[in-house]
Amino acid sequence: MPELTRRTLLAFTAVVSFAEPTFAEGEGASPELQALIGAHEAAYDALHRVFHRAGSSSHDRKRAGWIEEEALLAICSYPAISRGDRRAKAEYLLATEARGELDLEEHMQAILHSMMRS
Repeated sequence: MPELTRRTLLAFTAVVSFAEPTFAEGEGASPELQALIGAHEAAYDALHRVFHRAGSSSHDRKRAGWIEEEALLAICSYPAISRGDRRAKAEYLLATEARGELDLEEHMQAILHSMMRS
């Protein structure tokens, strides 16, 4: 069983604490959030390809890392208003955190700021 860290608890609480306990069947993520998640998945895959490609330069690695980071911050910053968006955002960010990749102060700040938007 993975260790529960303060960061995991904060991420989960920040994204899910205000969500209703029920999740309407068929209520999924908005097209906007789906696009952000798709963009992050693509950037994450590209980052791993660059890091594992023979002959990739440090510039290529830094650029791929920056693109992936910006894509993740876009999800963290997204103001998830509907139940479907809140659930999809929470599930995605918890899976990202479980890989040890939701670890920057900017991630937590973006999540908390996204909750303040109405």
